Formats: sequence, C-alpha cells, structure tokens
Amino acid sequence: MADSAAATAGPSACLTETDFYRDVIQGLRKTPRSIPPKHFYDKEGSRLFEAICEQPEYYPTRTEMLLLERHASEIAGLTEPGCFLIEPGSGNCRKARLLLDTLLPDTYIPIDISREHLQTAADNLATANPWLSVHPICADITDTLELPFIPEEKQRLLFYPGSSIGNFEPDDARVFLANLARIAGDGGALLIGVDLQKDTQQLHAAYNDASGVTAAFNLNLLRRINRELDADLDIDAFDHLAFYNARKNRIEMHLVCNHRQTFHVDGHHFELDAGEHIHTENSYKYTLVQFQELAMAAGFSTRRVWTDADILFSLHYLEVC
Repeated sequence: MADSAAATAGPSACLTETDFYRDVIQGLRKTPRSIPPKHFYDKEGSRLFEAICEQPEYYPTRTEMLLLERHASEIAGLTEPGCFLIEPGSGNCRKARLLLDTLLPDTYIPIDISREHLQTAADNLATANPWLSVHPICADITDTLELPFIPEEKQRLLFYPGSSIGNFEPDDARVFLANLARIAGDGGALLIGVDLQKDTQQLHAAYNDASGVTAAFNLNLLRRINRELDADLDIDAFDHLAFYNARKNRIEMHLVCNHRQTFHVDGHHFELDAGEHIHTENSYKYTLVQFQELAMAAGFSTRRVWTDADILFSLHYLEVC
C-alpha cells in the first residue's frame, strides 16, 4: 500500500518555493538567460507532459513502452526475485506498471519532485496492486538521496525511463549516473531509457507537435512564475522555440520574447529585448556507444541493450561495477 503522505528523504527532500525562487531570479540574471527544466513540473506542467507523451509526433514514450512490454521477461530474468524497484522522476508511474507483474518486486519506491502528482500516482498504483508495498518519496532527484530502510540483502533496481538523462549536460549526466550507482550499491542495477540520434526532421516534429502541447508545456513555466512568485510576465509576449543543435547533438527548448518588455518577479526588475531567449531545456541524443561509455565512466557495466527495429530508442540494463 502507499503511505498516507509522500515520504521525504535527503537534505532538500521536496523542492521548496525557495529553490524555485532562487533558480528563477538567478536564471533571469544570467547571460544567456536560463531556468532549469525541473521547474516545469507543477501540477499543470505534469499534466501537460503526460499529454505530450500521447502526441503522434512524440515517438519516445510509445517506443519505450513497446520495448518494456516486449522485454519484461528478459528484464526479470536479470533481476533478483523480490527486489526493491526504485524510480527517480516517476511521474505517473505508467511505465513501471509494465514491469510489476513480471518483475514482482517486494517494494516500489517512486520518487518525484511534484508532491501532489506523486501521491496521486502512488495511491492509484497501490490500489491496482494490493500485493505491492508502495513507498513514495517527494525529492529533487539531483540531490543526495539515502534509502536506509532497504534491507542490505535486497537488490536495488533503479528505473529511469523516458530518456530524462538527456536533460543533463554530459558531465552532469555522468555525475548523476554515478549517484544512481551509489544508491544502487553492490549488486544493484539500473534500467534506463536513452533516446538515440536520428533524422533531424523527426526530432524537430517530436518537440513541435501540431497540437501545440509542447508549446503550452514550455509556456506554463512562465505562468507558474507569475502565479507563485508574484510576477507580471506578459505570457503573450513569448513564443515556444525548439530546434536540433547538430553540433551538440541535442534538442534545445527556449522561450523567445517577441517584443521588448519589462517585468518584475517579487519586486526584482527585468528587461527583455525582442528576440531574446530564456533557455528552458536541453535533450541530448546519444549513440549506443556514446551512452555505454558514459555509463562506464559513472561506475556501471552494460549487461543488455534493447532497441526497436528503427533504432529510435534504447533500453539499457546496467550493473554496478
């Protein structure tokens, strides 16, 4: 069953308003301006991201889910019975559901930055799987996280789907993966989804869906700033921009000011010129070899890799070295 309230862990167990405030003020003062993508995920941002995953242009979710369904038995064969399944950045827990009946973990630990969204997802999953112990933790997954309640004899399988690893700069991705290796510990493993390099037009379409859901997701960050930080940004003065940076092998998302404006965030004064950007997200795309080298540098060895027939997306089963 799920805990009645999301548990906490680590030095800043659930992202606070102070963190959001600091990152927004500091990010808007930078040159170029930027705000970390973890702040997309308030209640509305989480809802919009789930809608993105349903868009026909957005191939990663459906491709990864197909891989999980197809290879669940193989994944279970690599994992010790009765493991603890730990999902950093769990969202709606939808993908973990594809593994539960085959993997049969003792406990599932979803970890997410959005408390309300996390608790709802954990409660729903626990209701649908009364045999499973569900222990939600509200935390920023980039913080140091300790899970002392897990018995030493139990294997820890971390599950990090969705190619969220692509949101990190490569050096930061290595540090983050090394932290996951530390959490997994001796005998632990990581099942991770990684988006692959592919045709630029296909990538462009995935982040510029015809229904405008990704644009709404990006712009919702500004609405959150207005709502939570006593700001007066003119939302209509911004456009969504997403493009593939071939030199850096990454999709970039920006909010572009379409005319000069001044605004305030909790009394702090800012000015934006027409054409000026606020950089909101990167999504790096890897080759299989590039990611395996990154994982090795973080303390993992590659046990298995699965890809779809079109080699759009990959699942990696990594073991702590």
